[in-house]
Amino acid sequence: MTPILEARSLVKRFSRKPDIAMRLLALAGRPVDRRTVHAVEDVDLAVAPGEVVGLVGESGCGKSTLGRALAGLHPPTSGEVVYRGKPVRELTKAERLAYTLEVQLVFQDPYASLNPRRTVRQIVGEALGVHRLAPRGEIAERVEAALAEVGLDASYASRYPHEFSGGQRQRIGIARALAVDPRFLVCDEPVAALDVSVQAQVVNLFMDLRETRGLTYLFISHDLGLVRHICDRVAIMYLGRIVEEGPAQALFSDPQHPYTAALVAEIPDVRRRKRRFTPIAGEIPSPMAPPPGCAFHPRCPHAMPVCRETRPALAPVAAGRQAACHLHTAPGASPAAISTTVGVPAP
Repeated sequence: MTPILEARSLVKRFSRKPDIAMRLLALAGRPVDRRTVHAVEDVDLAVAPGEVVGLVGESGCGKSTLGRALAGLHPPTSGEVVYRGKPVRELTKAERLAYTLEVQLVFQDPYASLNPRRTVRQIVGEALGVHRLAPRGEIAERVEAALAEVGLDASYASRYPHEFSGGQRQRIGIARALAVDPRFLVCDEPVAALDVSVQAQVVNLFMDLRETRGLTYLFISHDLGLVRHICDRVAIMYLGRIVEEGPAQALFSDPQHPYTAALVAEIPDVRRRKRRFTPIAGEIPSPMAPPPGCAFHPRCPHAMPVCRETRPALAPVAAGRQAACHLHTAPGASPAAISTTVGVPAP
């Protein structure tokens, strides 16, 4: 089956553009800070129609940047985004419009993603008018239908964002995405800013829409418990790279990378009656100066000399599973050591 959306060797870096002050420093022979943020590095990820793929990692690992690149908001520095088997850069004008409409993004912050100067009707119906997807006289009806689909009353269409709660605002953001009849939603931590009592309602809405509309999701989150519950497949990201990928249940029951194992160990579990958590040692390195070799080696309890020198490739470790770890390939190393990662109970 052809993936609906795919990243191939995708790289996204952000460099500081030279301003007047930087030019003056350069002319004076003074050092100029031109460091580059390595947000996404050589990522391969494919999402098949109907799948819910989770993208997990610590804050600052590049999850949101990858999601926005897939949605077309960030042009890749190198590599490519592939839509229905064809690189986005090769799409015709009509195909580009289809890609723009079919791939929609639901943002994390419902307070910042809605224009406070516009009514809900204007927010949800804007794309319908811009892309001429409906006659002007039918836009109001389409907006009301989208609001009803996310559980909001049609009378809300004349109100402004400040009149709603966080959960209601996120539903408005979802309605805005649904109004153009998408096939793929990039959900960038869509419940992280909501109260716990509201999170379940929004997650259930996403799952209902999957059934009724046949939607495909890339679900970006740092909540592993939620990802395990709703995702078919999970990709673990660390410092801009995918370090493990596979079916959700298999990945959580038998992690194949020390970073994944450490994350899984910290999922709250009332059956273990665990009162204290052992955090992963150290801090995530700066994306402006990623370490050589395996990016996780400064924090990994199983780091070997090869880990400090050579970056491990993402390679198959089991049926349908991939991991980037020298414990699977280095002579004398044992993947069984992964289960003894700090914070992970030995079997």
